Parts: sequence; structure tokens; C-alpha cells
Amino acid sequence: MSENSATPESGPAAQPGPAAEPGPAAEPPPVSAPASAPGLGTDADTAHPGERPGQDATAAVSAPVSASAPAHQQVSRPTPKAMFPDGTGPAADPAGSHHERRIRSFQPRRSRVSPGQADALRRLWPQWGLDIDGLSRIDLDQLFEGRPVVLEIGFGMGEATAQMAAADPDTGILACDVHTPGQGNLLGLAERNGLSNIRVANGDAIILLREMLAPASLAGLRVYFPDPWPKKRHHKRRLIQPEFLSLVTTRLAPGALVHCATDWEPYAEQMLEVLSAEPTLANEYSGYAPRPDFRPFTKFEGQGLDKGHVVHDLLFRRLPA
Repeated sequence: MSENSATPESGPAAQPGPAAEPGPAAEPPPVSAPASAPGLGTDADTAHPGERPGQDATAAVSAPVSASAPAHQQVSRPTPKAMFPDGTGPAADPAGSHHERRIRSFQPRRSRVSPGQADALRRLWPQWGLDIDGLSRIDLDQLFEGRPVVLEIGFGMGEATAQMAAADPDTGILACDVHTPGQGNLLGLAERNGLSNIRVANGDAIILLREMLAPASLAGLRVYFPDPWPKKRHHKRRLIQPEFLSLVTTRLAPGALVHCATDWEPYAEQMLEVLSAEPTLANEYSGYAPRPDFRPFTKFEGQGLDKGHVVHDLLFRRLPA
């Protein structure tokens, strides 16, 4: 996973531009979002994710599963139903079957897309959205009009992402998730608040990093409250793993900031251990970091604090090559 596959040097997957002029809001009944990425992993007992809802990090974290593996190791790949068959919104399975199967750190969940979210997706996706198909290299300079770009993996409903984009309009945020209602909500927030520095990526962040982003092209990485996968047999699904960092650090420019946050103590300990062991990263603090002002207080954070959890932030800096 740390090796970088060659990718076609074609144009960007999506073009920047101003938000479309709001038209009359269509009011179709709410619809169910499709399972917008391939299925889970190799074990039958992993049919359910960590015991908390939403905001799964959208990435795969383990070695490929061979297509010739025994039946009990095969990954189920149901055919997703297209919610936007006319191509005006995020694809149900953007990478299709042309990428290898892997144990994934996320599980797309069916949930209802409101009329407003569906309207935002149909109108704004052609300008501010991109599908992670793994077929072409993204020109971040063109996509974000020359801004430095931070990749955020797993943004939930996008409220914190929109707040950070508003507070720092000179930084672009490439926000990656598979949650269709959240994608629509974030696009709607961007339009209403005039945030031209947000692009929404739909699909697997591993394919995005490996196939579609150039080396040293990112100014930062944000992973806030990813699924902790608390059961021991599910730990292999956690996003922050050595293999993931070996890949992502090749896409970080020198000085880029890696910022993780979690309210799950055992996962915080794993994050600190794994990040500290990555030779291309340096901890900004002696251990956990104080909560930085630029990270907004999130709904997930509040839910964790209400349960007596302690929130840990980790801030690591990419060293010069």
C-alpha cells in the first residue's frame, strides 16, 4: 500500500467554479441514499461497524484480498443502485471493479437524503464534486485556484468543514466521504455561505491518495473522530495504521500538518503510537496536543463528552525529504 501506482496524467476530475445560481427548489419525497462504495471486508463477523453512528473515515486499510481467495475470504460486492442516473450527482460506486478488494475502514450506510440535500447535489456536484474513480490525476492547483489544499477524510454532515473553510478562505479543503446526505449538506452549506474553497470527493480515500493525488501535493491531512472499531477483531479496520501513513506521507508536502482527533481512548493510544513511529513525521508536542482553535467543536465531540469520554488531538508535522 505504500507503493504509488502509476496514474494517467489527464486533467482534473472536476473543475472549480462559482456555485450555480439557485433555482426553484424541487420538492421530491426523501429518498434513500445508495451504498456508495464497495462492501466491507473478509470476515463474516464484520458485518457491523464500530458501535457508533456515522462519520466513518472513507479509506481502506489493509492488504488486497485475492480474487482467487477461498469463499469465506471473498468480499461481497453488491451492485449499488444509482441515485443520480443522469450523472448529475455522486456515483454509487465510482471506482467500480477495476481496483482491488481490501478490508475497509468504512461502511456506507443507507440513510435518507432530504429534498434540499438532493437538490444541492444535483445542482452543485458538476462544479464542486468529484468521484474517486482512480482513473486520472487531479490538478489541485486548477481545482482550488492555486490555494494550498488540506485533505479531510470523513466529514460527517460537514458543519465543522464549512466552519473551517469560512475561517480560512485561503486554504482549500478536499473533503472526502461516502455519506450521500452529508455530501449534499456540505455542498448546501458551501453555497449558502459563499465558500468557494471546498470540493467534495466521493469514494475511497486510499484510491484518491494512491491514484489521483500527486506526491507532495497536500498541505495537510485532517481525520476527526473516525470510527474507532472498538472490538478487537475489528481493529484491522481502523484508518490510522502504519500502511496508511506510509502512503499518505508521500502525498504531504514538507511542513504539512497531520491532525487527528478522537474521543476513544484506546484508539487515541494507537494513533499516538503509529504516528510517532512514522519516520517522516514529527510530533508538535511531547504527547497529545491541546485542542487547536481552528478545529470547531463537533456534534460527535459533544456526544463523547456527554458519555464521559476524553477527546485527544494529535498534531504531527511532515519533515523535509
